[in-house]
Amino acid sequence: MPVRALRPREDERRGSKEEPRRVAEPTPPEQSGGPPHPGGEPPHPSAASQRGLDWFIFFVADVQTGFGPFIAVYLTSQKWTQVDIGLVLSIGGIVSLIAQMPGGALVDWAKSERLVAGVALVAIATSAMTYALMPVFPAVLSAAVMHALASCVLGPCIVAISLGLVGHAGIGARLGRNARFASIGNGIAAAAMGACGYFFSPRAVFVVTAAMLIPSLVALAHGGAPVRQAKKIPVRVSKMLRRPGLLILAGCVMLFHMANAAMLPLMGSVLTMRSAEWATVLIGACIVVPQLVVAALSPWVGHHAQIWGRRPFMLVAFASLPIRGLLFATVTDPALLVAVQVLDGITAACLGVMVPLMVADLTRGTGRFNLAQGVVGTAMGIGASISPTLGGLLTDGYGSSVAFLGLAGVAVLGFLAVWMFLPETRPRLDPGAARPRERGDPEQHA
Repeated sequence: MPVRALRPREDERRGSKEEPRRVAEPTPPEQSGGPPHPGGEPPHPSAASQRGLDWFIFFVADVQTGFGPFIAVYLTSQKWTQVDIGLVLSIGGIVSLIAQMPGGALVDWAKSERLVAGVALVAIATSAMTYALMPVFPAVLSAAVMHALASCVLGPCIVAISLGLVGHAGIGARLGRNARFASIGNGIAAAAMGACGYFFSPRAVFVVTAAMLIPSLVALAHGGAPVRQAKKIPVRVSKMLRRPGLLILAGCVMLFHMANAAMLPLMGSVLTMRSAEWATVLIGACIVVPQLVVAALSPWVGHHAQIWGRRPFMLVAFASLPIRGLLFATVTDPALLVAVQVLDGITAACLGVMVPLMVADLTRGTGRFNLAQGVVGTAMGIGASISPTLGGLLTDGYGSSVAFLGLAGVAVLGFLAVWMFLPETRPRLDPGAARPRERGDPEQHA
């Protein structure tokens, strides 16, 4: 009898140890990444809310398209030197660099992300009108600074609204959807602005950019309101900044943008000097082609990143950039130059989804997602601020071909850094559950 009485208890003890291995427990909302919800479930956004965010991202992309390479075309037509153009773009990049983390902190602090986003859109439209009406150095420099500051706030607002709608559990799919609608908006706006530049003048590009403020604000007002997420006590900033994976990712992103930021504006200036009449049309085509590629590939990239991991897509993105720089240095046929931009689309589709996903992976359970985004954004700003001046100096001193080869050399360094140092950040898959297994504390809320 004593032996028979003890055996069931031993079996119960063994069963209690093995039970968690065989039964996948429901994931609480704070671990699954979803924001707190009255029913204890992650948010389930309505189709109308999702479409509202889609249209907002579409029109924001329209507004932002008027800047970038069109600035180089416009200022070149106004008899600006490449050094002056590069200086304005570099100062804008430096301001963007400094404002990345404060911009994210402002969005975290603000009670309404919509209000902050609306103010940022008004500032960007004002910058566009300043370019159009006063193409003198002090005014253009002020417009560049205003645009940089507003963009540093607008980006975190879009991420905050997206997270509020779907939670961290659905942010990967939402990022792919964001990239698709942003690329469609960029492509349509680039085609329209290229046509305006051809039939009217390069100045008309910035007038159209300012006019896009109205539909952007309408979409923002009618989009789905995000669910406010609970605040957590985050880890110390010093501990977050010592994470090797985050610092490696930031360094790789810096090298990428140091090579990439000047390529298309430099090509725009080259095309303007070769054929001023067709320059805006060709630049518009150079923007449209990669946006079509991004629209087609981004959801596929977001889906397969969960299967294959993040590193394969990062390697593809970084390998495409030096090839593109080499082709820009050697190809002179405008039609072939437009075809080369397919590589830019592949790169944008991969990085546009992978970088925020990797930041989310690396900050899981820390409560420092926005800070980490600011760290990576700061690195991006460093590279992007150096690139135009570097490209301008190489062009004025040695010619455009040497400038493209120099930028391609920087891109090779970035590829080697990804190949040798960047870790895989995808959460390990738990074979006993349908979702990725967490690597640490409950997931943070941005």
